[in-house]
Amino acid sequence: MKMQKYDPYLVVRFEKGEEIISTLKQAAQSAGIKGAFFYGLGVGQDLELGYFDARTRDYTRRMFNGEYEFTSLAGNIALFEGETVIHCHVTITGAEFHAFGGHLFKGLVPATLEIIVLPFAETLGRFHDEATGLRLLKL
Repeated sequence: MKMQKYDPYLVVRFEKGEEIISTLKQAAQSAGIKGAFFYGLGVGQDLELGYFDARTRDYTRRMFNGEYEFTSLAGNIALFEGETVIHCHVTITGAEFHAFGGHLFKGLVPATLEIIVLPFAETLGRFHDEATGLRLLKL
């Protein structure tokens, strides 16, 4: 990954073969970011997406093998119990131009991915919400 600070923003360019979520987490930690929102574009490969079912309080997960264009990639960076958490949602499309979307659990970069991070001066925290089973933003 390559990073460049454009005060107050951080631009991250992923390299071929990097894992998306863990690399973004590493970039945030390296830059000292404890709260931010981010947006990106590029290509992903072998993506694991999820849909949160509020009834079961669990994710339904699905693998998308092969390469997909990100038509939307957005999320936030926060801390949960001192650990950096990347919360990312995507919409993807393949060669047939069918779109799929959901929570991005993991995936690789087959060519490039470019993300702009909009950091906060303060920490953005999360807490475990018993009613939903989710780690919600602590506001």
